[in-house]
Amino acid sequence: MFNGETGQMQAALDGDALTARRTAAASALAADFLARKDARHLLIVGTGQLSLAVAAAHCAVRSYTTVSIWGRSREKAVAVAEALRAQGLPAQAARDLEVACRAADVISTVTASTAPIIHGHWLKPGSHLDLIGAFKGDMRESDDQAITQAELFVDLRAGASLAGDLAQPLDAGQITPGHIRADLAELCQRAHPGRRDDTARTVFKSAGMALQDLAAANLARDHAISG
Repeated sequence: MFNGETGQMQAALDGDALTARRTAAASALAADFLARKDARHLLIVGTGQLSLAVAAAHCAVRSYTTVSIWGRSREKAVAVAEALRAQGLPAQAARDLEVACRAADVISTVTASTAPIIHGHWLKPGSHLDLIGAFKGDMRESDDQAITQAELFVDLRAGASLAGDLAQPLDAGQITPGHIRADLAELCQRAHPGRRDDTARTVFKSAGMALQDLAAANLARDHAISG
């Protein structure tokens, strides 16, 4: 991290750790605007590097009584759930993805899937779907119904619209750019109120943005300086 005016080096940070934390924080921030206040069941789909950080971040903005973890590997899902329980979170491994989706109030996906694994007819009214993985145009975590039935929000329109979950239905004419209600900055600035209807299904699609890296790096630097 360098000073933008002088070029002086200010900090050296672990890129993977920074990315995991800022990605999880951005999704949880969006969920604070979009998830129902009474959400009690969180489902994390995926068992990779982001799963622990995303679960912890979402649990910081809602009081979940159940945190379910699903992955293609049952063994990895159990391991993630055990690690989260060690942090004091009410985590358990889920055996069946459809059953878990139908029960969940908030679903956060952190996979590298190239075909939809979350189906719209599994999502109950009032649910919030947080799509983090599938950041390329040929990748996808959700089907068309999950997108077309929902109120859509993004971290940044330009980037998120290139990721498969939005790019593919945009290309097919299933949605238009106008279907995106707001980006994360507009939510934070209260230009859009976020969730307004407890029965609405909401979707937040993130693809990452440099501003999040800078904000997270600044925070880490300031924390290190303050000691």
